[in-house]
Amino acid sequence: MADIADTAGDHIEKELEMVLANHRNRQLAPASSDPYCEECDNEIPAARRAALPGCANCVDCQQMIEHQKRTRGI
Repeated sequence: MADIADTAGDHIEKELEMVLANHRNRQLAPASSDPYCEECDNEIPAARRAALPGCANCVDCQQMIEHQKRTRGI
């Protein structure tokens, strides 16, 4: 027969497993995209948001950012 310490230990272990599983699921879930570009505030097309969950910029602004990174060596 399990004593109170064993029961408490089992409960804590199950709780920890649930918390870790929830944390993993949140990390794996793609971030939802804001419908507006962070740079220019124009609407990001729904097709782009669906293709790239979590994107923050419209195509034009993203191309500009990538060009700046290439030219600055970032």
